[in-house]
Amino acid sequence: MSLARDAMEGNDGSAAVSRPDPALLSWSGGKDSAWTLHVLRQRSDVEVVALVTTLTEGYGRSSMQGVRREVLLAQAAAAGLPLVEACIPRDCDNAIYEAAFAEALAQARRRWPDLRRIAFGDLFLADIRAWREALCERLGWTPLFPLFGAGTAALAGEMIAAGMRTYLCCVDTQQLDAGFAGRDFDRTLLADLPEGVDPCGENGEFHTCVGDGPMFAYPLDLARGETVLRDGRFAYTDFLLSMDSP
Repeated sequence: MSLARDAMEGNDGSAAVSRPDPALLSWSGGKDSAWTLHVLRQRSDVEVVALVTTLTEGYGRSSMQGVRREVLLAQAAAAGLPLVEACIPRDCDNAIYEAAFAEALAQARRRWPDLRRIAFGDLFLADIRAWREALCERLGWTPLFPLFGAGTAALAGEMIAAGMRTYLCCVDTQQLDAGFAGRDFDRTLLADLPEGVDPCGENGEFHTCVGDGPMFAYPLDLARGETVLRDGRFAYTDFLLSMDSP
């Protein structure tokens, strides 16, 4: 039975009180997943109990952002949540990805048997949402998209105003100049983005690594490392935990 349908009746026969449904949150280490956690924590019907991330074998980094595993673990600790890991090979097709993802979800459900929901930080790409919905249906999960349909310009400003500290860790140089890699995601960066580049990078123009925000109990001390070009297209800036970071 879902936790949301569990009821507790008081000794005085008072009305039952609903408990929130537990949920996983798909975690990339970037701003959209972090902001999704912040938004869900404002709701009374859902409680995020763990983060789930996809790591590339041999690299120990999140598959799109390239965020180091140790940074992902530090983010999870700052959020006060465990991190469930799905590992995939570097050259990975949909079938392999889905199998690894399914195993991670099964692992989470073994720990939290009432888990039925998983949240994603997608903003407006309908095809990605449809693919996630189809995958979740096959696996017996209900997807949540708390940010879907939000205006990305307003959302970017809201994140910055709330004190989120995040950095561009990956830039698609076919859509944005490599010089943006490693920069702070702040109002200056938003003003510098060329016309046609989404303020939240929702079209894949850039990905981010979060160091602080209202979803964290404390900030991470991240040190900016070198920037390298991979696959002749993607400029990755490495972010490492400082020795002073918790």
